[in-house]
Amino acid sequence: MNTPTDEQLLADYVAGQIDGFELLVRRHHQELFRFLVRFTGSSSMAEDIVQETFLQVHLSAVSFDRTRRFKPWLFTIAANKARDLMRSRRRRPEVPLDAQVNSDEEESQRFLDFLADSAAAPAGSMEEEEERAFVRAVMERLPEHLREVLVLSYYHRFPYKEIADILGVPLGTVKSRLHAAVGQFGQAYRSATRGTVREMPRPVRESARESTI
Repeated sequence: MNTPTDEQLLADYVAGQIDGFELLVRRHHQELFRFLVRFTGSSSMAEDIVQETFLQVHLSAVSFDRTRRFKPWLFTIAANKARDLMRSRRRRPEVPLDAQVNSDEEESQRFLDFLADSAAAPAGSMEEEEERAFVRAVMERLPEHLREVLVLSYYHRFPYKEIADILGVPLGTVKSRLHAAVGQFGQAYRSATRGTVREMPRPVRESARESTI
């Protein structure tokens, strides 16, 4: 049996199959959460934005352009909400997060029901967690426009064109920001680790080599 694409699941959801939305949440919740933690530096803020993002997916599902891929669209929503929340430091949801997703009272489900079953990522070692926290702290020193492009490219492996679509900037801007982000991250990391034996994270370390080619 062929696994349905994200786009097909969203179309099924619009047609009334609630399971399509639940599977989309299961597929993307963890990666979206990790992106938002890296981008905002806050796990609680990231979880709020994940919930608001999937709520927006529900509200906008009918108008989704089916010639586009779902995942970049999802990250576009999340990035926009993250920027808004970081600037305002408070949420203004248009619809409560416990809103029902269908009108049948007997089978009614809430957005939070979909998110509640998403398995948490397995805990790593204490050293790994310390390293992740350290990298997040360094990442937070970057300007917002550089941090977001670095996270999308080297942690989530989006192609440059899709990053441009997510951020709403020209392709050339993505490349120039990425080059600047790698340089600034490297400087901040070296400054923060002066006198220690820490090594730059592998994705950024590889990108630093690529940027010299």
